[in-house]
Amino acid sequence: MVHFKSSTMLPCALFALFVPLLVAAQSPEGTISGPTTSTEAAGYSCDASKCQLPNCNCASVKPPGGLQPSDVPQFIVFTADDAIQSYTLDAVNQFLAHRKNPNGCAPKMTYYTSLGYTNYSLVTDWFVAGNEIADHTVNHVGDPSAGEINGNLIALNALAGIPLASIKGFRAPFLNYSVDTLKRLYESKFTYDSSASASVPVTDPNSDAFWPYTLDYGMANDCLEVPGSCKGEPKLPGFWEIPMYAFFDNLGAAGPHLMDPWLDNANGASAINDTATLEYMKNTFTAHYNGNRQPIGLYTHPIHVSRSVPGSTASNSTVNMINAFLDWAQNQQNVWIISSEQLLDWVQHPTPVSQLDQLSSLKCSTPQVDAKICNGMPSSQAGLIQHCAFPDFPFYTCYGCPQDHPTVEKPNPPQQVADGQQARFRLPQNCSTPFWDPIKGECICTSSTCAFADGSRPIGPNGANLTGGGTGTFEDPASSSTTYVPFNNALPSVSLDILPTLILGVVGAFIGTFGVISRF
Repeated sequence: MVHFKSSTMLPCALFALFVPLLVAAQSPEGTISGPTTSTEAAGYSCDASKCQLPNCNCASVKPPGGLQPSDVPQFIVFTADDAIQSYTLDAVNQFLAHRKNPNGCAPKMTYYTSLGYTNYSLVTDWFVAGNEIADHTVNHVGDPSAGEINGNLIALNALAGIPLASIKGFRAPFLNYSVDTLKRLYESKFTYDSSASASVPVTDPNSDAFWPYTLDYGMANDCLEVPGSCKGEPKLPGFWEIPMYAFFDNLGAAGPHLMDPWLDNANGASAINDTATLEYMKNTFTAHYNGNRQPIGLYTHPIHVSRSVPGSTASNSTVNMINAFLDWAQNQQNVWIISSEQLLDWVQHPTPVSQLDQLSSLKCSTPQVDAKICNGMPSSQAGLIQHCAFPDFPFYTCYGCPQDHPTVEKPNPPQQVADGQQARFRLPQNCSTPFWDPIKGECICTSSTCAFADGSRPIGPNGANLTGGGTGTFEDPASSSTTYVPFNNALPSVSLDILPTLILGVVGAFIGTFGVISRF
């Protein structure tokens, strides 16, 4: 059942018959229809004299650290939810791979990863390339148990080699969370949640578009939606909420668009109109940019805009429209495309645009590894990735195939070892992913050999962008732009083993947080 990369692939035409099932399993979610909070429902009060950065921050529409908006970069937070597969990474790359931030670094993003259909070797690749991997439960369930949350954490560590300390964030599937969800995250030592909606425009004096804040004084978002929250609850000192900032069409607060806004109908219309969507996305961005520069977010389910998945129904016009929005936004001064993790680091350490060269989290340090090891770097690991050929859905990993799929009850199953081979070694706490050799069980990094190359450049006067990119093809919807380069030219495809079933049914059950509390 364990072998190296198989050349036997499911014919695209046959796989296309099953794509609608895969897409249905990841149907549009995260929509809101109006304000999810109010000043009265929030009942929020925070003592700013006691709540001080970097470990505490009051919910506020004003920039952190007392900075003036003109000194604040405009952040676009790019995230993706659900499974990581070659098709979903291609979908992300068609928006990001050809772009640069003002310091010359490629934009990074956050992938809130659930386990069903996930290819663990690609999780490793994506993480080692500098992106953030975050928790999205084992089975993609709302209001998840501790087992759903921590099982995901354990499996991503065991099979993708993501350090436990690096999995800092969480997003609830369907944005369905409760006060208990937040408490479970806090108990498991997560740094932040990003499930709450900022649902009132920044132009409204009662806007809930707060900069990320800690729950020392309770929640201030979703107060009309989450029972028992707000008015000082839940008190979780040092635990952060990164709100999800909605776009608004011509209907204002009555026309919010949160996740995958390009799948929504704009202005109360009966059909999708990419031109209208682009207009309200630009208008919302401008309101943020000309105001207190709260972040704006592109929160995606990549499968819906994947043009590489067999049988894709993604609209070229929509893909080109999203690129046109990013082209336009990057033509403004001091605009950065970043991950949730990078946003939170900036909030904890507010840095004016004139000094952003000094903020290490925005730089692009690349590990320098010459050894041929299975470490998430395509140039190093060719021929070393194991294929775990499960009959329902297979995956690849550097860290040894398990005897069974990870589940809530058993997130780290025993490793299966083929005759004549030895078990692979899982990532220890004292070694970084790109420097760990899971075959030899050896960390090739010592104090003198942990080499990184910093690819960032001086930002220049006034934070001048010089971003590159620029697909600019929205005016020609028939055009199919493929100017991006896939992250990995040899990404594993779906094999014949996936055919018997494309819908994984795993019954969730509660497990404790054993082994998770010690992750730091």
